[in-house]
Amino acid sequence: MERMTAAEAIVEVMAQEGVENVFCVPGESYLDVMNALYDHDHIQLISGRHEGGVSFMAEGYAKASGKVGVCLATRGPGAANLSIGLHTAMQDSTPVVALIGQVEQAFRDREGFQEIDLAAYFRHLVKWTAELREASRAPELLYRAFHIAQTGRPGPVLISLPEDVLNGTADMRFQQARVYSSPRPERESVARVASLLQTAHRPVVIAGGGISARKSTDLLVTLAEWFRLPVATAFRRMDAFPNQHACYIGHLGLNAPSYLVDAVQQADVVLALGTRLSQVTSQDYTLIRPGTQLIHVDISPDEINKVYRPAIGIVADVGYFLEDLLEVSAGGMTADLMAERESYTSGLREAYSAYSKPRSNHGDRTVDLEGLMHDLQEALPEGTIVTSDAGNFFGWLSRYYRFREAGTYIGPTSGAMGYGLPAAIGAKLARPDRTVIAFAGDGGFMMTMAELETAIRYQIPVVAVVVVNNMYGTIRMHQEKRYPERVIGTDLSNPSYAEYVRLLGGHGETVRSNRDFLPALERALESNRPAVIEVMADPEQISAALTIEQLRRGWQHNGAAV
Repeated sequence: MERMTAAEAIVEVMAQEGVENVFCVPGESYLDVMNALYDHDHIQLISGRHEGGVSFMAEGYAKASGKVGVCLATRGPGAANLSIGLHTAMQDSTPVVALIGQVEQAFRDREGFQEIDLAAYFRHLVKWTAELREASRAPELLYRAFHIAQTGRPGPVLISLPEDVLNGTADMRFQQARVYSSPRPERESVARVASLLQTAHRPVVIAGGGISARKSTDLLVTLAEWFRLPVATAFRRMDAFPNQHACYIGHLGLNAPSYLVDAVQQADVVLALGTRLSQVTSQDYTLIRPGTQLIHVDISPDEINKVYRPAIGIVADVGYFLEDLLEVSAGGMTADLMAERESYTSGLREAYSAYSKPRSNHGDRTVDLEGLMHDLQEALPEGTIVTSDAGNFFGWLSRYYRFREAGTYIGPTSGAMGYGLPAAIGAKLARPDRTVIAFAGDGGFMMTMAELETAIRYQIPVVAVVVVNNMYGTIRMHQEKRYPERVIGTDLSNPSYAEYVRLLGGHGETVRSNRDFLPALERALESNRPAVIEVMADPEQISAALTIEQLRRGWQHNGAAV
């Protein structure tokens, strides 16, 4: 038992949970927590410029570190701004704890200054919400928050902190022990899965975020090699399986290539691992066809039978499942079936290789993004972490860039714009030993580019590659599909992002041709400062597959990502 304020108890629990970085925009409603952080040398408070950026930093940090991301915001407007990152964490299954200042209890329900019913506002956006009403319960609620954020399907939780409770004093009871266990599958179910994989003629594996979160990529590689299984990755989970491996066959993203969609739809067995089979991954819920035997493994029972009724549904940690499956899977495949499987997987791999190999195209008047991906792939150091926004520029990254290592891609399955730069800041704090590149379009980048100042103030050397085409490209693409030549609301103008970062004290360059990109990238990395490389792209090339003119003519392209 120790006597202290609720704010001090909150910070003490953070320290016990191993928190090293906390992201915030400061607010008077939780000054007591900030004051308590002042006395903790092992917890760094990162003060950002907008709560949306701060929440993305916490989410990106959690993905890169494997720990819980922690963010703080004040009541009302601050909380509402923070919500975009919590929605992203929910859809991406990322463990985040958000602590929000709240109106004093005596002023509640009077429409007090900046008053929002935070628990009600966030209830459908996060896994769990609560409000601290008694100072003595601060340790209890914080322990529970960290537990809920990390267990089952990970996700964000939120605790509302009334200002007058934070400075309340009580005898606090702390719990040193912390044990989080994960479920293991039943042996009988694992044996049934092994039997299906040993006899399937056209199996496909879909690897989701659970593989990366549980650090199970190596186990999946062993399984794929054992059974000669073709492996696809779920939407924005490209790094869940090494893209250079002979068993990798592509990414089930927006407008996935036809060879890949056909392979899954024609599969006799689909093994879905740690994925909720989202709308994008499942191609608008059309991917699994009648007659396909679906094996769905996920740590959350809520994800099984949510979209598709599986032949075998297993609630388990995917890492434990793969360990147990490998134990019971020795032998069992005939030589003929093994040869058939070799040919089947090799054919899909060849299709992926042809589809994803970038040409070293070099534009002279503007930068050719396919050529840029070719050069980027060759130039970046091993282990580089790439973050990205949402937008049509992502089509080049998802199609042509090959992720060789788990944990090297961080992006929002929620499709949140403005994510790339702040997520890169969080990732670099989590992995200071890694090169971190943020890839963004001009539409999304300007939404959170104020966080460049945060990176410069805290000396966090990330490099942002900004594709400039002076439009909201994704919306323009849909606009031209549905209402050709009726352009409204999607044109943009831009400042010089390179000049902007230089004014802040960072490194900035403008690139107008491919031959200038690699030297600019090398100088940005050598500067060891936050850097921006603005890449001037051809606005006519609206996606990796189509031009605006082709869209206007109703041109159909089968098999390319946009």
